[in-house]
Amino acid sequence: MLEIVVKTENWERHVRVSDGELAGLVRRMGGDDDRFLVAQRIPDLPDVFAQVWHEAGGDYTLEHRDGAADRHYQAMADRPEVVIAALTGWARQEDGWDADLAWSLLDMGPTREVPLLDLDEDERGELEKRVREVLVGGYASRAELAELAEEYLVTEDRRPVSREQAEALADQMWLERVAEQATWQGETDPERLTHAFTALQKAGITARENFTCCRNCGQSEIGGEGGPDARGFVYFHAQCTDSAAAGHGLMLLYGGFDSSSEATAVIGDEVVAALEAAGLNAEWDRDPGRAITVTPLDWRRRLVG
Repeated sequence: MLEIVVKTENWERHVRVSDGELAGLVRRMGGDDDRFLVAQRIPDLPDVFAQVWHEAGGDYTLEHRDGAADRHYQAMADRPEVVIAALTGWARQEDGWDADLAWSLLDMGPTREVPLLDLDEDERGELEKRVREVLVGGYASRAELAELAEEYLVTEDRRPVSREQAEALADQMWLERVAEQATWQGETDPERLTHAFTALQKAGITARENFTCCRNCGQSEIGGEGGPDARGFVYFHAQCTDSAAAGHGLMLLYGGFDSSSEATAVIGDEVVAALEAAGLNAEWDRDPGRAITVTPLDWRRRLVG
C-alpha cells in the first residue's frame, strides 16, 4: 500500500491506497465533480503534496510542492499512464520519479510573514495544551487543528488568533509530534485497537473510532452507520479519545441494534474477544449496562492527516 491519502473533488478520502487503486482514481478523472485529486503523505507534512487536474478531452495538469510555496512545480501530461507513473513514484519517494516530465517552477507570489501571537503566558499555555490534547489523540488533521487553534480563545468581542497564526501554531506542534512518533518502534496500542475494530466490522458489528463528540450524539447516530446486516455496534467518542490520550484508558460503548439486554451482552462478549485477540486488555463484568474499558493502554496513535 502507498503511504498517502488521496482526496478527490467529490469529497472522497482514500487512505493508504494500492498502486491499482491510485491508477483507478486517475483514470476515472474528467467528469463533473471528479476533475482533480490531491495526494498527501502519511503523516501529512506542511507544504508537501501532489495534485492533478483533468477535464475530459484535455491534458492532465500535474503539480507538486516540495516543502514551501517557492518550490511549487507544474507539468503537463497527455496520457493517464504518465500521471499514474509520476504519482506512484512520488508516493514511494523514488529517486528520479519526476524525470519523465518537463517541470516548470510556478510563481505563487510573495510569502506573507505571519505575525507573532499576541497572547499572555496563561492564554498561550491554555491554547497549546488544548491543541496538544487533540493532537495526541491522533485523529485530527492539520486543518482541523488549525481551526481549533483559531477558534479556541474566541469571545464575543475578541478573536486573538488569526487563521495564519493558527495554521503556523498547528503546523509547528504537528511537526513536533511527527518527530516524536519517528522514535516509536513496532505496533502501538491504537493500531491494535484498529485491528480489533476491523475484525468486528467484518463480523457484522458496526465499529467506529473517535465517533461523534459525545455519548448522546453517538447513540443517536450510530444506527445510521451500519449496513442492513449489522447485528450491533461498538464505538468511542471524542471525549473518550481525550481520556485515553491522557492515560486514563478507553471506554467503549456497544450494544445490539434490537436494544435487548441479551443481544447487547452477546456484542459485548464479541468486542472483548476481539480486543484480547488483538493483544489488548479489556475490563468488563458482563453487565450490558456497563461500558467496556480498555486498560492499561499506551496511547500512541500515529498521525495521518
